Amino acid sequence: MISVEGLKVEFGVKPLFTDASFVINPRDRIALVGKNGAGKSTMLKILCGQQRPTAGSVSVPTDTAVGYLPQVMNLQDSTTVRQEAQKAFANISELEARVKRLEREMSERTDYESQSYMELVDRYTTEHERLLMMGVDGREADLERTLVGLGFERSDLERPTSEFSGGWRMRIELAKILLMRPDVLLLDEPTNHLDIESIQWLEQWLAQSSSAVVLVSHDRAFINNVSNRTLEISCGRVIDYRVKYDEYVVLRKERREQQLRAYENQQKEIQEMQQFIERFRYQATKAVQVQQKVKQLEKIVPIEIDEVDNSAMHLKFPPCLRSGDYPVICDEVRKIYRPTPQPLPLGRGEVTSSTKDNKGEGHLVFDHVNLTIKRGEKVAFVGKNGEGKSTLVKCIMGEIPFDGELKIGHNVQIGYFAQNQAQLLDESLTVFDTIDRVAKGEIRLKIKNILGAFMFGGEESDKYVKVLSGGERSRLAMIRLLLEPVNLLILDEPTNHLDMASKDVLKEAIRAFDGTAIIVSHDREFLDGLVSKVYEFGGGKVREHLGGIYDWIGETHPQPLPIGRGGNTSAAKNNDVQSNGSLPIGRAGGGSSIPIGRAGGGSEAYLAHKEQQKRLNKAEKAVKESEQKIEKMEARLKELDELLCDPKNASDMTLVTEYTDTKRQLDAEVERWEELSMTLEELKS
Repeated sequence: MISVEGLKVEFGVKPLFTDASFVINPRDRIALVGKNGAGKSTMLKILCGQQRPTAGSVSVPTDTAVGYLPQVMNLQDSTTVRQEAQKAFANISELEARVKRLEREMSERTDYESQSYMELVDRYTTEHERLLMMGVDGREADLERTLVGLGFERSDLERPTSEFSGGWRMRIELAKILLMRPDVLLLDEPTNHLDIESIQWLEQWLAQSSSAVVLVSHDRAFINNVSNRTLEISCGRVIDYRVKYDEYVVLRKERREQQLRAYENQQKEIQEMQQFIERFRYQATKAVQVQQKVKQLEKIVPIEIDEVDNSAMHLKFPPCLRSGDYPVICDEVRKIYRPTPQPLPLGRGEVTSSTKDNKGEGHLVFDHVNLTIKRGEKVAFVGKNGEGKSTLVKCIMGEIPFDGELKIGHNVQIGYFAQNQAQLLDESLTVFDTIDRVAKGEIRLKIKNILGAFMFGGEESDKYVKVLSGGERSRLAMIRLLLEPVNLLILDEPTNHLDMASKDVLKEAIRAFDGTAIIVSHDREFLDGLVSKVYEFGGGKVREHLGGIYDWIGETHPQPLPIGRGGNTSAAKNNDVQSNGSLPIGRAGGGSSIPIGRAGGGSEAYLAHKEQQKRLNKAEKAVKESEQKIEKMEARLKELDELLCDPKNASDMTLVTEYTDTKRQLDAEVERWEELSMTLEELKS
C-alpha cells in the first residue's frame, strides 16, 4: 500500500534517521516506537505527505486514502458536533454526485455499441461499487455509533462544538477520521484524551477495521492489544520487528545484548590496533604493518548501541509521618455547579449541606458519595471524562465548595499532582536547580539519574523552566512531588506526558510507597498491579469495586462493545444491559457495579458472572502454568541434548535417564495443556 525507500531526515548536524525502508501492507497494525525525539511524529507527517524528507521516497498509490490524526490540530467552533462529524462524508457526497452524473449521461446516450459507451458503463460500475462499499445508507447510524463509542451522549450531537473542551473536540476529529474509513490510518497518541471505555471501543474498532494502522502511543496496553508489527526508530535507523509490541520488547532486549557484545568486541579490537600503532609507530621494520593497521582503523564503522534504559532505575519516596488509619472519609458528599454560586465553606473537616432546598438547580456532578480510604491503600478513580473524578479530588484538596461531610485524617500530608501544578514552578530556575532545592540526603547524588529517567538527560537538565513546554513542566512537577515527604498522594492523570520508561519508574515508586495513593488515570497498564480498589464515576454516582483495574473491566464489560456497521444500533440512554447481552456503546455499564457500602451486587446475573469470571481466571492461570512447565522442560531437553552429543557424556546413564524421564513428562504435560486449552476455549465461548 505504502512503500518507503531510503528515507533520510536532517534537522541539524546529525540525521534524525537515515536509509529507512519498509512497506505498509493491508491490515498491518504497526506500533511506531522509539524514545522521545527519535522522530516518530515526523515519520507520520512524512507518510501522510505533510512533510518532505531530506532524501528518499514515499510511494502511495493514487487510489489509497490516508487518514492522519496529529497530536495537536486547529479545531473549528462554528458547527454542532453532528455537523462537524458529517464532514467526514464529504468524499462520499462527491462520489454520489459523480455516480448521478454518470447515470444521467448513460440515460441520455443511445450509442450503446460504441467503445466510449462501454467505457462509460465500466466507469459507472466501478464508482457505484465503491459507493456501495462505503455503506452510504447507514452513514448516519454509523456516525452516531462512532461518536457514542468515543464517549458522547446522543444529546451532545446537536450541541455546538464550542461548548466542548479541547480534549472532546479532538474526539470529534478522531471520529471524522474513523468515519472516512481510509485505507491507511496514521494515529499520533490517539488515547491522550480518551477514557478507558472509549479506548477499549477504539481497540475493537481497529481490530475489525480493514484499514492498515500506524500508531504512536505511550499506552502500553493499547498498542499491545492493537499491534501485530512494531517499527522501532533507534540510533537513526528503522528496525522492523514483525511481532506485536510485547514480543518486540523481548526481542529488543536480546538485540541490545547482541549490540553490547559486538560493541565491546569492536572496542577491544580498536584498542589493540591503537596500542600496536603507538608501540611501533617509529620502528622502520614495522612501518608497513603500522600503515595497514591505520587503514584498517579508518575503515571501521563504529557500532552504535541504544542508550541505557533508565526504567531499571529505582526511586523511593522520602520517609514521611505515619497518617491516621483513614486518610479520607466521604459521607453523603454532593457537588452541584449552580448558575449563581452560593457561599459555602471550603472542604477539610466537616461541612454540612446548606443547599438541600436548591436540589433541582444547576448541574449535578455527583451525589450520595460515601467512601472510606484506608491508610496504605492505592485506589483508582475511573470513568468517562466529565463525570466528576477531578472534581472529587478538588473537594478533597479543599479547592472548591461541596455539600456533605468530608474528613481528612490525622497527620495527613497531601502531595497533589494536577496539570496546573506545572504552572506553579519557579521560572527563573533551571530544571536541575528545581529538583536540587527539594532533594534531601543521598538522593541529591542521584539527581542526574532521576532527571534522565524522566527525559531530562544531558543538556536538558540545564534548561530554564520558563522555556519548557507544558508537557516538560508537568514531568518536572511530577519529579518534584516524588521527592517531597508526603503520606497521601493524589495524582490526576500523572502519565499524560510520560514515556513508557518514565511510567515504569513512577509506577514502581508508587508501588513501594508506604503511604496512601489516589490515582485518576485511564492508563490500564499503569494501574494494573498498582491499585487494589477502583471507584467508578458515572451517572452522578460513585461506585466501589474491590480488586484491580482488570477486575473492574471484567465486571463492567463482560461482553464486547458494539462498534459499527452490523452491530447493535439501539441507543440505550441508561446503564442497563441490553436485551442482546451487550452494553450500551461507550458506557461504563453500571449494571454489575457494587454501590458504596454494600458487600456485593445482589443480583443473580451478577453472581453468575462473578462465578464465570472466577472459572475463566482459574483456567487461564492453569494454561499459563502448564505453558511455563513445558517451556522449562523443553529448555532442559535442549541442554541434555547438547550434553549427550559430547562423546565424553555418551555413556552417562544419569543424563540418559533424566532425558527419558523429562521427555515422558513433557509428552504428558503437552496432553494436559491441550485439555486445559480446550476447557479455556469452551469457557470463553
